[in-house]
Amino acid sequence: MSKKPPDPPGATVHVLPTLPGQADRLLRELEWKVIRRLDGLLQGDYRTLMRGSGLDLADLREYQPHDDVRHIDWNVTARLNTPHVRVFIEDREMTAWFLLDLSPSISFGPEGHAKRDILTGFVAVLSRLLTRHGNRVGAMLYGGASGQAERAVDAVLPPRSSRAHVLHLVHRLLAPEKAATPTRAKGGGAATELHRLLQAGLANLRRRATVFVVSDFISAPGWEKPLAQLAQRHDVVAVRLLDPLELALPDVGLITLRDAESGEQLQVDTHDAAFRRRFARLAAEREAALREGLARAGADTLELCTDDDLVDALLRFMDLRQRRVRAPRAPSAPAPSEAALPTAA
Repeated sequence: MSKKPPDPPGATVHVLPTLPGQADRLLRELEWKVIRRLDGLLQGDYRTLMRGSGLDLADLREYQPHDDVRHIDWNVTARLNTPHVRVFIEDREMTAWFLLDLSPSISFGPEGHAKRDILTGFVAVLSRLLTRHGNRVGAMLYGGASGQAERAVDAVLPPRSSRAHVLHLVHRLLAPEKAATPTRAKGGGAATELHRLLQAGLANLRRRATVFVVSDFISAPGWEKPLAQLAQRHDVVAVRLLDPLELALPDVGLITLRDAESGEQLQVDTHDAAFRRRFARLAAEREAALREGLARAGADTLELCTDDDLVDALLRFMDLRQRRVRAPRAPSAPAPSEAALPTAA
């Protein structure tokens, strides 16, 4: 009877395994290296980070100075001549959905730490954290391989709460990409149409849920409105993936750049300082427009960079969620500084 060989000590968290049956191994690595580090920091904050879908009336008691006046039961107060408040039990069971953009641009980044690797690690960690508390997670996968404009999403995984379900989701994310003929939007431009994924979420997510939209948001225009509509119905978190090379080019001489979406190639001279300045200026303008669109949508934003630490990014995000949940809601839109998380350690 042969024994299973131990995991190599030098295995990294975000490297995508290529051998069959490695989804379980990746999940065990993440459970050991990431989830164990988060466990002690999440126990007391679970209720405030992500709320359930309903409240049940548990009891009535006399009003105390720290009680919320909105919970006063005026009928009982009038009968007994003493202020009484309703006591509720919050439903902690929740459903989380991952709306995953797996378009070709997601594969950009250094080997082992590309945006798709970061996406896989993030989804695996959050799914396992949620299902361990009895919550259910589901996923919609867009842009992975179909290349068919008439299909809104490539696959839908209904919500489940078992570890086997998390393994199935991770396995789908680790599966090699199938060959597909890139499609182009009308008039040229990127083939990714993120609004299709968001509209599929609007059409299929009936009950209130926590929705993680994981994408690099390199897409044709039109995703802002469905994202805002989704945020009105659900608790939406926009998880934005990015790489430092998308913001500034290094001076490495003459190189060939290829558009991951359309396959077009362009040869540029990065030694030209004027070209690098123009590239950085256009990237900064796109950053400003993207942050403004996310802020207008009213969704919390988590930025995951390919050179960032997953645990540090999650802790920063959870600290933001705690402060926003505990703070009184303002009638105006959130400030841009609150809508986006810095990626620097």
